[in-house]
Amino acid sequence: MIDAYCTSGNSPTKTVDLVFENHFSLFLIRPLTSAGQTFLDEKVGDAETLTFGGAVVCEPRYVEAIHRGAVESGLEVA
Repeated sequence: MIDAYCTSGNSPTKTVDLVFENHFSLFLIRPLTSAGQTFLDEKVGDAETLTFGGAVVCEPRYVEAIHRGAVESGLEVA
């Protein structure tokens, strides 16, 4: 059987769950899927979490740990 993705040179695209936007003095972590939103709700957010336009506002010192946790949870990040 021929694999159409291998023969065409295209591969299925993965859906990005979280986008990390660097705004220098802060990061915005924007969920793009329900899995991304669930991760932020369960692992990052609480009653005092600051959001902006649907994204979680994050200090740069916490970004690496959140990014690592998202990847270890199986999320696709950009």
